[in-house]
Amino acid sequence: MAGLKELRIRIGSVKSTRQITSAMKMVAAAKLKGAQDRITGFRPYAEYMSRIASSLTDPFDEKRISPYMLPNKSNAVLIVLFTSNRGLCGGFNNNMVKKTIEFVEHKYADAIAEKRLRFFCIGKKGVELIKRRGFAVERSNFSLYDHINFGSATALSDELMQQFVSNQYGTVILAYNRFKNAGVQIQTIEQMLPVLPPENRKRPADYIFEPDAATLLNEVIPKTIRIQFYKALLDTNAAEQGARMTAMHQATDNATELIKELTLQYNKARQAAITNEILEITSGAEALKS
Repeated sequence: MAGLKELRIRIGSVKSTRQITSAMKMVAAAKLKGAQDRITGFRPYAEYMSRIASSLTDPFDEKRISPYMLPNKSNAVLIVLFTSNRGLCGGFNNNMVKKTIEFVEHKYADAIAEKRLRFFCIGKKGVELIKRRGFAVERSNFSLYDHINFGSATALSDELMQQFVSNQYGTVILAYNRFKNAGVQIQTIEQMLPVLPPENRKRPADYIFEPDAATLLNEVIPKTIRIQFYKALLDTNAAEQGARMTAMHQATDNATELIKELTLQYNKARQAAITNEILEITSGAEALKS
């Protein structure tokens, strides 16, 4: 059994750790509230924009198909991987990277073999984990989470669209954690470019557009792509705060249980030490009598 001094030191250390994890839990909970409000408020807008784009698209009319929907000459594949800049959020980053690696190894095995697969990591942890898996990181961005806003996200998505149009990349994939609630994050992989046609390929309803549908399509499709990218960023931010709050809550509970166990060990050791002292005193008294 460990000595009394060692147990006191361990109990003090675990109490200090519990204070840190409890504080981090409260900070994450405060950040989660704002992040959750932003993504839940933005999702309906993103969904309606997607519906509008679908109503404007007509696979039977070449004038009503955006250049962002057509394959280009490039066969390079870019994976935009969203992770966090900091750890202490459970399996948030590892699960996302694992899901992404499984996806690319299954669908883009040829691109991996021919070195046509590139990674654009948004978040420091993604860079570390992807390199550890043996993949090269072509680009990275760590500052996007510092001030999350539509303008900074639009600058990046516009750059990706320009690279697609200039045949630098033939396919752009978004990989991110979709926020469901504080305890659940859904690893999501979706295609950003080229824009996939509507699932329902029937001729759309006969609307009257002003101006014409082709002009509206050229405005709506790029905006829909920007919204898709921004939504992935908001989802990742909210999911990260939820994962960190849950992880710190579990860590705090584990620290509390460990303190109880160590305190019990300490009391037992202290009781044993007192008993031994009493026995020594009693034995000494009996020896003096003899």
